[in-house]
Amino acid sequence: MMQNVNVSIDVEDILKSKAPDKYKYVPRFVISYLKRIVHQDEVNYFLNDYAKGKTGVDFLDYVLSFLEMNLVVKGRENLPDDGLYTFVSNHPLGGLDGVAIGSVLGHKYDGQIKYLVNDLLMNLPGLAPLCIPVNKTGAQSRNFPKMVEAGFASDQQLIMFPAGLCSRRIKGKITDPEWKKTFLVKSIQTGRGIVPIHFEGRNSNFFYNIDRLRKMLGIKFNIAMLYLADELFKNKGKTFEMTIGEPIPCTRFDSSRTIREWCDYVREIVYGL
Repeated sequence: MMQNVNVSIDVEDILKSKAPDKYKYVPRFVISYLKRIVHQDEVNYFLNDYAKGKTGVDFLDYVLSFLEMNLVVKGRENLPDDGLYTFVSNHPLGGLDGVAIGSVLGHKYDGQIKYLVNDLLMNLPGLAPLCIPVNKTGAQSRNFPKMVEAGFASDQQLIMFPAGLCSRRIKGKITDPEWKKTFLVKSIQTGRGIVPIHFEGRNSNFFYNIDRLRKMLGIKFNIAMLYLADELFKNKGKTFEMTIGEPIPCTRFDSSRTIREWCDYVREIVYGL
């Protein structure tokens, strides 16, 4: 149980820990700008006042309340009552969609849910108990396979966003990048069925344009990720729709198609909901 002590998000501390060699070269005005776009003060108010001491599914509920999110859920009857599943969704918002899905599934399964997520989210203590952190590019990379194995071997319902990144504007359409096959390979190996979920929503044009500019300039760093908190606050008070599809048994994924083809098949189902 988390103690009722203040926990704060500090951009400078995160920069120091994630990029200690480069931190000293970052100008002060850049750090100030980063604090503003990640809404450091608002996030810390939420953590230390609004949702102080809340963890797990309670924490997710408080996020939705704080952001005044209205969620319309279709297909609740498709949520299985028994067994372990991998719940896969498109990722249009990059944050609020994951919170909403986790809240719905957390209440259905008494909090027995886990996300496979970027380890930056472990900086949120209220969210950390629900996360199996994944960082394929940092020092944690050597442990990536073990963390995935641990997640799929657990007795938890798993929530995954197979794209790994939130949706981008691709050929004029807001859609996920290509889905990674891990969710399907491991689900088949562990006998988990797949439950497809579609989340209707989008981020601002600025978000998609900044990512397009990054690609044009050949910048490898995912600059758009820095703006996800800002996008989250831009979506405050909006209504979103979540549609849950029928479970797909793992026996469906036979040798009639390749894993890549089956992965694309599940993606098509999600976008068809």
